[in-house]
Parts: sequence; C-alpha cells; structure tokens
Amino acid sequence: MTDPTTAPAVGPATAPAAVPDPHDNRRQVLYWRLLARLFDPEEQASLESASLAVVEDIGLPPALLDPGASVDSVVQRHPELAAEFDGLMAPEPEDDDARDRAAEVRRAALVSKVLLNVFSTGSGAVTAEQLARWQSDAGWLERALGCRPGELRGGRGGASGGVGADGQGVSPAGGGGGGRTPDLSRLIPAIGPELGSLEAGLVKRMRLREVLADPQLAARLTPSMSLIEQLLRDKDNLSGVALANAKSLIRRYVDEVSQVLRTQVEKATVGEIDRSVPPKRVFRNLDIDRTIWKNLTNWSPEEERLYVDRLYYRHTGRKTTPQRLIVVVDQSGSMVDSMVNCTILASIFAGLPKVDVHLIAYDTQALDLTPWAHDPFETLLRTRLGGGTDGTVAMALAQPKIAEPRDTVVVWISDFYEWRTDELFESMAAIHRSGAKFIPVGSVTSAGRGSVNPWFRERFKDLGTPVISGHIKKLVHELKTFLT
Repeated sequence: MTDPTTAPAVGPATAPAAVPDPHDNRRQVLYWRLLARLFDPEEQASLESASLAVVEDIGLPPALLDPGASVDSVVQRHPELAAEFDGLMAPEPEDDDARDRAAEVRRAALVSKVLLNVFSTGSGAVTAEQLARWQSDAGWLERALGCRPGELRGGRGGASGGVGADGQGVSPAGGGGGGRTPDLSRLIPAIGPELGSLEAGLVKRMRLREVLADPQLAARLTPSMSLIEQLLRDKDNLSGVALANAKSLIRRYVDEVSQVLRTQVEKATVGEIDRSVPPKRVFRNLDIDRTIWKNLTNWSPEEERLYVDRLYYRHTGRKTTPQRLIVVVDQSGSMVDSMVNCTILASIFAGLPKVDVHLIAYDTQALDLTPWAHDPFETLLRTRLGGGTDGTVAMALAQPKIAEPRDTVVVWISDFYEWRTDELFESMAAIHRSGAKFIPVGSVTSAGRGSVNPWFRERFKDLGTPVISGHIKKLVHELKTFLT
C-alpha cells in the first residue's frame, strides 16, 4: 500500500481534463446560429444542421428554426409553448447548483426564435402581412421581457441600440453566469426605442397607404416621429378611411408629446410673488402661523387666551405682464422634428394666461398659423413639409407683429442654411437692437441634435444671442425668464 504521506502530489499538470457539459455545448450552438442569422442572412449549413439536431433532441418543433414562421404560427400548432414565452427572459437564480441546464437549452431555443424574428428584418419591400407578423412577434418579445404587448414600443426617449449594444445579451456564453440564458430585462430602456425604430423602418419600406386603409392594422402602428413625417408628407394623397386613420395617429402622437411638454412648461412658468399688490383678505390666504407669532404679546395667562389685534395674509399674486411670443419655424425637409415639437410647444404656451402666441412656418413661402396655434393637430395638418428655405418671407410676417419690443420674444427655429444670408441676418439683428428678445434655435428635438450654418452661428454669437442647443428643455428654460 502506498503511504499517503509519501505519495506524489497531483498538480494541475496531471489533473484530469474537465468533461464539457453537453447542455452547454447545445446552448452555444443555438446562440452561434442566432448570431450568424442576425449578421448574415446566408444560411450556415453546419450550424443549421447542428441546431436542428439539438431542437429535435430536446423535443421542440423544428418550426422554431424557420425564420419565415411567426411565433403566433408556432404557438397555434403547439399551444403548450405559449406559457413558456411569458417571462422567458426574466432573471434566473444565481446559484449554479440550482441551475437546470437542460431547461436552459430549451429556453435558448425559444429566446433565439423571438430575437431572430424581431431583430432580423431583412431588406427590400415590406407587405402589410409582413408588418403585422413583425408586430405580433414584437409583442411576444415584450411578453418574454415581462411587459404587455405594445408597452415597450409606446415608449419615448432613451438611447437607441438593441440587443447586444453593449456586447452582452445574446453572446453564446450568455454574458456571465456560466452561460445561462441571457437576462435582457435590464436592457428594457434600450430595447423599447429600438423596437420603435425597427417598426418605423418597416413602415418606410412598405406602402403606407395600404396599412392606413386597414383600420385594424393602422391601430397597431406605434406613433413615432418618422411615421408622423411620412403621414404629413402624404396627407394630401389620402382620403376616406386612410385619411381618418392617419389623423388618428397624428393626434395620438401629439397627445403623447403634449403631456411631456406641458409638465415641463408648467414647472418653468410660475411667476415670482408680486409683493407690491396687497394680499386678498380671504380665509384661504390667512397666514395662521404668522398671525399667532405677531400677536403673542397679547397672550393672557390668566384667561389662557390669545387676543388677536391683526390678521396676516399670504401674498399669492404673481408678477404677470402681457407678453407676446412669436415662434418662427423652418418647415423644410430637414426640420420635421422641430416643426412637430414647436407646434405642440406653441399650443401649450397659447393656453397660458396673458401670453399672446403667434406661429409662422416657412420654406420658400411663409404661412401664418396663428389662428390654429392653440391646436397643434390642426396646425400640423396645414403644414407643407419640404422645399427650399427663404427666411426673408417669414421675416416679412414676423416684423409687423412686434408692437411692444420690450414685451416680445421671437424664437426662430432653423438650421439657418439660407440663400439670402446677409439680408436675413440684418433683419434679425434689427429685432435684437429694438429691445425684443431674439432666441435663435438650431432645432427643437427630443435628442437635441441639429446642424446649424456656421456663418450664422458665429454672427449670432457676436451679436450676443448665441444659438441655443436644440434640446426642447433648454428652449423652455429660456422662455421661463421671459414669461416671469
């Protein structure tokens, strides 16, 4: 018998090789196929045959590997799978001992199906049937993430970028945790905008009028800036049911953005307390704490009673003077996002007391939209997107509206790529010198991006009215000082 104290130590060089887990290999095969399909539409024969063997071995239908089959069609043939898709991508236990590796392979096959159907949209023309199928598959992805169908696509803002944007989410190794099925729930803020972007891209590649003519299909569209742009450009060619559905989509988008902007404006437009105006002597303005404090000298210890000689009231009147807000918006093709946001913003300010709002849109011609400034929906329906840019025609409408320069602000939103640059800039400088507040804005978007003509940018800076960033929050902040 060998003496254990003298037996040679078994080091790393003599340790037996670890036996690969067959479940891990199967899962990696499925994820490698998913990546191959996402980045290259050409079929990889070896990955396809290996994936088919895995799927059949674990008792799942081969239809899961068919890119042309929707999740709906798979579930209709195999109803027992519906429950497995719900919460499919929810977090899993971190304890390796609690992992069911066979179940992870099954989940990997289902995850791959949903991700491939949603994020591999191909190229070329899209039919209404294909769009409807994609919307259904996107709904299944939302369910897998623990959301209601349509919930993520209805989101606004957030960084674009879908699955795998940070190198995680669909890697064959599963992004840590020993290769378990990826948990994409933490990427929901990025996935939502990406789904909206994918849907907008599909709409661009199809005949929009065909979708609008189908009320059921139109109702499933997610309002987005790209979709609104298409509707506004094509609205004159629509009629009947298609036109009614287009208007409904525009109104839905307007209402969603209005809720966000109205909150920002309400927070920014509260005037300072005007202490020059005596407070109203009504009970709701009674300052009880101050009244007690000022009358403490009248306290009677014997009677345990406070005698009040004088009541004190709170000042509630705020400084508000009649103000005129003139918004001039470039409605050429590059400024669609600004046009939509500014018509909504103008309507919100038009609803504030003692604010006189005027709205002018222009390309090579100018249109006074003031009569409809309170209703962004009606305003947008009257716009004519596209064409060149000639700000002098808008200036001809704006200048006569400046009656009291000290109480007037002119917000001019454009990329300032003009062809009569000197003439237009001199008119803008004259407005600034008159005492009116002139605010040049590069664009008004939710992302704050926008290109501005460097020639104008430098001259506005020298004038003392630099072009503000295009983020709409900054414009609201600038207007705050004017309105209060």
